[in-house]
Amino acid sequence: MAASAVCVACRGTVMEPWQSVRRADRRATAPLYRLYRCRSCGTAVTVGRSRGDATSLYRGGVYARPPAAIDLLLDPLRRLGHAAVLRALGPVASGARVIEIGSGDGWLIRRLADQGCTVVGIEPYAAQGEAGVEVVDAPVEALGAFAEGADVVVLWHVLEHLDDPELGLRSAVEALGRHGRIVISVPNLDSLQARIGGRRWFHLDVPRHAVHFTRCGLVRLIERCGLSVTRVGDVVLDQNLLGATQTLLNRLTREQNVAFRTLKRDVAGVPARDFLVSAAAIVPAAVAGSLLETAAMVTGRGGALVVHAERAGA
Repeated sequence: MAASAVCVACRGTVMEPWQSVRRADRRATAPLYRLYRCRSCGTAVTVGRSRGDATSLYRGGVYARPPAAIDLLLDPLRRLGHAAVLRALGPVASGARVIEIGSGDGWLIRRLADQGCTVVGIEPYAAQGEAGVEVVDAPVEALGAFAEGADVVVLWHVLEHLDDPELGLRSAVEALGRHGRIVISVPNLDSLQARIGGRRWFHLDVPRHAVHFTRCGLVRLIERCGLSVTRVGDVVLDQNLLGATQTLLNRLTREQNVAFRTLKRDVAGVPARDFLVSAAAIVPAAVAGSLLETAAMVTGRGGALVVHAERAGA
């Protein structure tokens, strides 16, 4: 990508070299990736992602499920995270048609199905689907006629993974009913934790993340796709607190995301010192991260953005 390439968020015409970032996953095809940043909206893009980087890093590694014993211990935190997502999603009426793009393990659509909603999940990296829940193995750009007339379309930490987020978002808009709404969440490059972390910010996640949105860039993209933004927030407790804690730990270790990777048994190449430092510092980092992130969310600089939008003029 040349410095004059067009910004995928705001269509600004000046993309400038910003910084080089080490890969967050040792399976990535390159050790370093360059980021270019838009002079207009501040959104950044990852340069040099291969097709393998875009498709092969979503199974195993940090995407693996933790061992059963650890998974059980983490269940209370997972429940808190789920509750945070449901609050950010807002009220969804029984009987509503909901499409979740990037449905992951399907917990959200199963929960909404239990509440009487008609649900469809779109997930190209899904495991065997659960009975009674439709999960379609397709990329967002190829939704097709099976996904139409939705009351709610959810893209929860999806757009940052797409080389062309506009194409993905326009496909989601096509699936939206006349009076439906779209709920989008992405990491916030304007956040306090991003500033503290710099190249070692947990949610930078290069090369899995192709685009690193600012609030300005995301809103401009949404509006260009024919939507009207109705609400913007940054309170996503699980993403924000995890990001703040691991980012602080990343400032102390050579390898990145050691604590998080340890939970997923993704520890290849991690030196013993990093394990010891992470274990010793995790409680202070969690306390400090919680305080910092609380202050950040109060001032509108939380680690993740949540945007609600509907068709313009609806």
